[in-house]
Amino acid sequence: MDRVELVLRKYDGRPHRSVTGLRLGDDEHGTWIGTPRGSVVRFSYGASPVEHTRHDAVRLIPHDGWWMAMFLAEPSTQEIYCDVTTPAEHSPGRITVIDLDIDVTRFRPDGRVLIEDEDEFDQHRREFGYPPEMVTRATAAAAHLHNALTRADEPFGTHALGWMTRLGGATPPRTGNPAATE
Repeated sequence: MDRVELVLRKYDGRPHRSVTGLRLGDDEHGTWIGTPRGSVVRFSYGASPVEHTRHDAVRLIPHDGWWMAMFLAEPSTQEIYCDVTTPAEHSPGRITVIDLDIDVTRFRPDGRVLIEDEDEFDQHRREFGYPPEMVTRATAAAAHLHNALTRADEPFGTHALGWMTRLGGATPPRTGNPAATE
């Protein structure tokens, strides 16, 4: 499995967060990246610029969607966490998206689905001047994700389990300098 950096930026170009993962493969839904427990996550905000993931997870970067999803292993109370983003840009060893702030989460054990951070989206929409088409696509993506997660439409049903099995006992990819920022 090849190492890949998943980079999230804000609309103004500043770094937001990045994670080093393992490229598991591609299917009809998109590119799957594994982040075993202990994978390095770098933040450009908050008190701790570097953290390590607490749960095994697989991440789906759709071929052309305005979102990306993270499927978390138990005992995480979050089952699926989706970021609304611009479509991904792929380059060798890196996938980059613009995080548009809205998140959609399905929780376990009750299957509750919430759209979160709409206030942050509205603030950044005004502050950064999101184009009207971007606002339309982002809000449509959040509504689509809410419905798909609620109904457990694939890939939000059982599809990710095969990718989680493929991740198996993989160890986190090593990075040269985990404190480095993008």
